[in-house]
Amino acid sequence: MGNESTVLLIEDEPEIRRFLRNSLPHQGYRLFEAESAQTGLAQAQARNPDLILLDLGLPDMDGLEVIRKIREWARIPIIVLSARGHEQVKVTALDSGADDYITKPFGIEELLARLRTALRHAAVPKVESDGTAIFATGDLKIDLVRRHVYVGEKEIHLTPIEYKLLTTLVKHAGMVMTHRQLLKEVWGPLHVEESQYLRVYMRQLRHKVEADPARPRFLLTELGVGYRLRTE
Repeated sequence: MGNESTVLLIEDEPEIRRFLRNSLPHQGYRLFEAESAQTGLAQAQARNPDLILLDLGLPDMDGLEVIRKIREWARIPIIVLSARGHEQVKVTALDSGADDYITKPFGIEELLARLRTALRHAAVPKVESDGTAIFATGDLKIDLVRRHVYVGEKEIHLTPIEYKLLTTLVKHAGMVMTHRQLLKEVWGPLHVEESQYLRVYMRQLRHKVEADPARPRFLLTELGVGYRLRTE
């Protein structure tokens, strides 16, 4: 995937730009750079990159506003790079339309893993010759057409809400979903503050699909932010 993927880096720190300039092209990515929000927005429209790496602390505009402006016209995956490590900043960035969040300083292996996941995110599930759409990670498999869920060879019976919660995470597999995003998609916009719904159903879902619900392998908690369906 990397051999065909273009990445736009919107970042004003020369050290970060130099680090990624020396790293990403060697992994097969085409890298374009912008030092300001206005230049970045112009390049995003002109180049239509496969993915955007975005610093929040830009000199001419807050990165959160950049996310909102891009989301007005495009679904390009956006990974936020920021020294702002507070949980609420992560939540706000994700609720504004970012796909993932990496706190500075970060290692290249972590970044590459997040890039691969974000680029897979837009891909459709595997479609088999008989018309079924299958999502699989580890020994967890979901037939999205027949609405069947398996752990290994065993079929798992889920309630409609449990199934909707799981498939919402599947649609964003590998990416963080905030509590508000999940509540809005599963229960509707009137329930975005009803976090107890989410806790109860996530606990039930883990008991059904995880070998050890106390140490989940698939349904991971992002403390203070939300949940992530791990992909393998």
